[in-house]
Formats: sequence, structure tokens, C-alpha cells
Amino acid sequence: MYVIEPPQQASVAVSGREDRFPVRRIFCVGRNYAAHAREMGNDPDREPPFFFTKPADAVVDTGVSVPYPPDTSDMHHEIELVIAIGKPARAISVDDAMSVVWGAGVGIDLTRRDLQAVAKKMGRPWDFSKGFDNSAPIAPLVPIADVPSLSKGRIYLEVNGEIRQDADLAELIWPVADTIAYLSASIALAPGDLIMTGTPAGVAAVSAGDVMTGGIDGLGTIRTEIGQPLA
Repeated sequence: MYVIEPPQQASVAVSGREDRFPVRRIFCVGRNYAAHAREMGNDPDREPPFFFTKPADAVVDTGVSVPYPPDTSDMHHEIELVIAIGKPARAISVDDAMSVVWGAGVGIDLTRRDLQAVAKKMGRPWDFSKGFDNSAPIAPLVPIADVPSLSKGRIYLEVNGEIRQDADLAELIWPVADTIAYLSASIALAPGDLIMTGTPAGVAAVSAGDVMTGGIDGLGTIRTEIGQPLA
């Protein structure tokens, strides 16, 4: 029994199935491609990874229009490999990390860059710049048995047909297994957790009316249109 109606379970579609993947938490890796670290004015050397989070209900299915959010005039796209955790993982080793992966997919980390810049300057958290409504469009997940590779493959994003981001998963500073092992040493991962593994170079602003399309080799594609701001 609850004193108010509990919220609906956030979930992501699964490729080729009607069943959906329930989302518990979303962890996001910052600056996990050297070229992106450089374009953001940071050192690309392999320092320990750092993480921020998005609320589970920030997820949006592919093909759904996302209203341009309030409090920003500089929202950026960030195409990312998304990892879905299917088993508990606490202090798991790099060698065993892939055993807890349920599947993977294509996602976009939408970012209110102007709010992020202010937060960085003032030493404040990034929550408002990263965890706003509809900030995590994610395409249908592919079960791990059907994923050809998580260590290599093209990852790209276009806006209105013009290529913006174009890289390879082999360029990840912290590969998938390393990221899972590092995160699980600090936080016990659980089924339903998602990890957005970072974005390559080429992030840029989008406006109302823009259409983002992107993909990762072997994991399919994503399409997200930016709608008009909510009244």
C-alpha cells in the first residue's frame, strides 16, 4: 500500500520483442573519448572515469518527439553506446564484467550545455544540465547474444542529414568491461541499471525542428526530433 499512486515503471524497448527492459538507474560516463575530452578543453589522458546520473524516467523511445527544454538556449546532442545490466554486480573484475551485461543499444545524452558550463565554473553538480525531462532517448536494446561487438564498430550521429559525430567504439578510453568493473567497485550494480558510456567528438547544439539520427554498427539506429518548447 502507498499513500500516493506509485509512478509507472520506466522502461526501454527491446529489439524484436514486445517485452520491455525495466530501467532502475542511469549512470553516464564523462569524457570517455579522447577527442571529445579535447574539444571540451580537458586532458584526454587515461585518468579514472567519472560518472553522473540521469533519472530513470528521462528515457524516451526512438521516434518520439522531445520538446525543447526550458532554461536553456544551448542544448547539445551526444550519441552514446548504452549498456543494460541484467545481473547483480558488486566489485566485479574486468574479466567477469561482461557476464552481467544483458544487452546494449544506441542512446543520446541530451545536455543543456549552458547550464553545464555555469555548474562547472561554480563547482556545482551537473544534475540540471543532464537530468532534465526527456534527456535520454534510447533505441531498442539488443540482447547481448545478438550483439556482434562492444569493442569496435562505427558510432555516428547526423542532424538533418548532416554528419556531426563519427567515430568508432575502439576509441573508448575506458572500454565496457573496464567501466563496469570500476563503477561496481563503488556502487553495487543491479538488474535494470543502464550505463551510457560516453560520447565521441562533434557535439553541437540542436534547435526545435531538428531531426537527429544516429546509430552503432550491429546495434541499430535511433531517430529523435526536437519539438517546440512546452507552453
